[in-house]
Amino acid sequence: AAALQRLREVFDIEELPPDVLPRKKPPQFMVDLFNKVADANGITRAPGLLQGDVVRSFEDRVHVDHHRFYFDISAMEKGEQILKAEFRVFKLKRTHRSRRSKEQHFCKVEVYELLESENKPQKKHLIASRLLSLYTEGWEVFNVTQTVSKWVGNSSSNHGFWLTTTYVSNDGMEQDVVTFAKSQGALQESRNALLVLFTNSNKQRSHRFAPSATTFFQNQEQTLANLMLHVFLMTLMRPRAAVATAARSPLAACHRRELYVDFHAIGWSGWIIYPSGYNAFYCRGSCIFPLGESLNATNHATVQSIVYTLKLSQDVSMPCCVPDELKSLNLLYFDDKQNVILKNYKDMVATRCGCH
Repeated sequence: AAALQRLREVFDIEELPPDVLPRKKPPQFMVDLFNKVADANGITRAPGLLQGDVVRSFEDRVHVDHHRFYFDISAMEKGEQILKAEFRVFKLKRTHRSRRSKEQHFCKVEVYELLESENKPQKKHLIASRLLSLYTEGWEVFNVTQTVSKWVGNSSSNHGFWLTTTYVSNDGMEQDVVTFAKSQGALQESRNALLVLFTNSNKQRSHRFAPSATTFFQNQEQTLANLMLHVFLMTLMRPRAAVATAARSPLAACHRRELYVDFHAIGWSGWIIYPSGYNAFYCRGSCIFPLGESLNATNHATVQSIVYTLKLSQDVSMPCCVPDELKSLNLLYFDDKQNVILKNYKDMVATRCGCH
């Protein structure tokens, strides 16, 4: 129980979300974004691909009114900094053409912030507008960063968005000439409107939970907690045959070994979309003099290994085999309100080991 609690702290999960997979499908935009920034195992492809370290998606909660779009953003954490907010709506193709010979092929779309919810007609504030083709369909993305930032600071000001489409011709003005998809079935669900927030969590997870090689052993209490987590993950490791083989063989030089974290074995597969697990790797082996170049030893570790080998001091131990290069992990999952989140966790995968 203590190890699982520790693992939840590492992944910054306060309450375990309910199991919703495979019943509920994530927005395709979030799946595509995950595949863009991470490989199949969730390992970051390259730095800088993701703006911020958290991407939150909120689906439209209004299913009847084709003008109004509302998003419950109460899942935002305290201190989370919004970098960008996108209002994404799917424009449906117009199925019929007007008989007017001189008809224009464009209409004007306007996005308003609703300033109240009760009164009709509702007070609203224009935040974006553009011309759209009448006879094409696809996603339209509007930057609503300033408006959503205000909502985060004052949740009572969030009354949603209002969309209008207007067509102007020589014969006058026509409203509602195109429509935007609403979630009313399996087909429309994949086209449901989204509010996507790119944020910085402003949490120093990597410093709190993954001490560097030089400080790892300074805090004994922290080291004990990390050791408990390491032992727990070792019980979930694949393949197990490698452990048995290592137990029978003498301790080799410091090197990297597999440490597969299986989310199904932990009981998290009902809400984690991707990946199904990942190879965290761990470092194991001896750091006895002479330390070769492949051991990536520091000068301090080299001196320590000499003192240890020559037994110049009884208090000096062998240098430690620890990760000296780490990569981040990306997780795509449902939160406890069934919003889909893409989160980047620093220093989760050991890519290189060394003697320190």
